[in-house]
Amino acid sequence: MGVYRKGYCPQCKKWRISEKGTNCKKCGSPLRMGEDWYIDYYSAPKRRKREKIGTSKALAEQTLKKREVAIAEGRFLNIRKEQRVKFEDFADQYIENHSKPNNRSWKKSESYNLKRLKQFFAGKYLSEITPFEVQKFKSERQKESSPATANRGLTLLKSIFNKATAWGKFEGKNPVKGIKFFKEQARLRFLEKEEIVRFLENCSEHLRPIAIVALNTGMRKGEILGIKWNDIDFRRGIIHLYNTKNGEERAVPMNKAVKRTLIAVRKHPESPYVFCDEKGNRYGECRKSFFTACKNAGIINFRFHDLRHTFASQLVMAGVDLNTVRELLGHKSLEMTLRYSHLSPDHKQRAVAVLESQMDTIWTPKPLVVTEEKIDLSQVFENKELVNCGPLAQLVERQTLNL
Repeated sequence: MGVYRKGYCPQCKKWRISEKGTNCKKCGSPLRMGEDWYIDYYSAPKRRKREKIGTSKALAEQTLKKREVAIAEGRFLNIRKEQRVKFEDFADQYIENHSKPNNRSWKKSESYNLKRLKQFFAGKYLSEITPFEVQKFKSERQKESSPATANRGLTLLKSIFNKATAWGKFEGKNPVKGIKFFKEQARLRFLEKEEIVRFLENCSEHLRPIAIVALNTGMRKGEILGIKWNDIDFRRGIIHLYNTKNGEERAVPMNKAVKRTLIAVRKHPESPYVFCDEKGNRYGECRKSFFTACKNAGIINFRFHDLRHTFASQLVMAGVDLNTVRELLGHKSLEMTLRYSHLSPDHKQRAVAVLESQMDTIWTPKPLVVTEEKIDLSQVFENKELVNCGPLAQLVERQTLNL
């Protein structure tokens, strides 16, 4: 539109935009012109901008020319910044400024999904990633991964765009919003008591104490491998955790099995860690020995974190209330604890069997004991249902014949 002023039409009773004349374009009435001049231009396709300059028309025309030159050279400050921010570049900023400071396990939880996101959206600007592009990514991930893994990728992508908006790198609606996530199958896997025995019998020498601590405390693998001797209070029976997943310190109670196990662990003279190698270096993983123990014990579809599931489930099956289990696991909300409260099919079957044994006396008729004593037939024949049942009916029949 260029340079213009605004004028008020007393006939239409509306403000009109006037570029050249001073009459209303609709009714032709003279406008009461304002003193201020405005400029109208497009800073980007389909992004119209209007600015109030002042009372000088020459200044308005000069400002408009400057804006047009700046837009042509790509230097205009009001052009949306996300149009020049590539996804892979901002993804690296996201990791450095958000994931690393706030998520100690970012490499394990986000690095794989981030790699796939950067591969799929390589070369694209943030503004070019639309809901349709996200849907294509979802379909692609469905072909090569599980629903849960695909959902983790979508969750990470959504978080990246949320941070881009918060940091002023992206304007508009998050393209992941409105995308339907895959339905996930909840894991119910944990060990039964007989499986626990088999598993521990097949653990290697260095894995067994780690597994016993996991099964009796519900601690995460990283928390267990990070235990230092100074963190253990044998007198009070407590393990102090300072670096937890939610960032809060936690005191984990020890039972006799955990105490005996930790006391039996050979202490390295130059290492502060309880679980370390011959050189005193803390164990970083126990993946190989863990899966070897599972294989030898005949346990399938089982992960180290499922030892935590086993701890919580065994407590629930033993009658411990969920809030106590929540405190032991270190969950902030009870909702998180509910996923560990599922009972195994065997435990449910045993519960139904107990009910059956208790109810058996109710719906199973007691056998009648037939004696040689005389029976009052008048009372028997008054109850027709009794006459037709089993030994009593036969006895009545014999005595009737004798009459």
